[in-house]
Amino acid sequence: MMRKDKWNKILERIWKVCFWISAFFILWVTLQVTTWTSFRVPSHSMYPALMPGDYILVNKWMMGARIFDVWDAIDGKEVEISRLPGIRKAERNDVLVFHYPYPDRHDSLSMDMLLYYVKRCIALPGDTVEIRKGSYWINGTRKDRRWTQRGLGMEPSSGDERQWSAALGWTVQQLGPLLVPGRGCQITMDTLEVKKYGRLIAWEQKKPLTVRNGHVYLGDSLIQSYRFRENYYFMGGDNLDNSKDSRYWGLVPEVYIVGVTTKIWKSVDKTTGKMRWNRIMKNIE
Repeated sequence: MMRKDKWNKILERIWKVCFWISAFFILWVTLQVTTWTSFRVPSHSMYPALMPGDYILVNKWMMGARIFDVWDAIDGKEVEISRLPGIRKAERNDVLVFHYPYPDRHDSLSMDMLLYYVKRCIALPGDTVEIRKGSYWINGTRKDRRWTQRGLGMEPSSGDERQWSAALGWTVQQLGPLLVPGRGCQITMDTLEVKKYGRLIAWEQKKPLTVRNGHVYLGDSLIQSYRFRENYYFMGGDNLDNSKDSRYWGLVPEVYIVGVTTKIWKSVDKTTGKMRWNRIMKNIE
């Protein structure tokens, strides 16, 4: 009888340990999905705000956490993305983490689940963005610089990075004016608008957008105007000399945005392996 009681107590303790481990794991996953997550910064594209080896906290509940089938997205399938209620929308100068939207596509968008970018939000839905002699202008007003620039020498080189230069003759020093479309924004369709927004429209409608004899077709239907269904953002790196961003590959859909970065919770020098204590819990501005 004593042995049986002792065995029951051991089983009870094992069950309690398993219960608390499971509860902790569920809580951790829930927080990761709905509230906070962490990413390591790999490059200098956001220097000096972020440095390689910084570990950043990303706030998901500010814009609302996204709900979708992760496994289908990893397999490259189209997924329906919805958001939980959030506190606010993205704002100019927010530093955002998002999925890279243009992997191996020349005619549409596709969310790369394994590739995350962190950039600053330069222009919002409804804004008109322009680059004149390397300076950003938003809605006709020159943007106060918060980034480094030593002379913009980079130019698109290959693949999707040629989308602005090949189609419109734009460069990283002279770009736009470009309307950043938002939900409900309507444009008149012509060959110029196809060059600007063709991939966005094809992604929204899941149909090819083509030009035949000067007319624009969505699938087999002739269209003269288009009303956007989603919000888009123009993203830029603070280190303009070393950042592949919306100047190269285009606009980011709102549904691809993971969240707003808030703090650096850890920072390790990649060269020395030493902790950078002066960057711990530093606000990202």
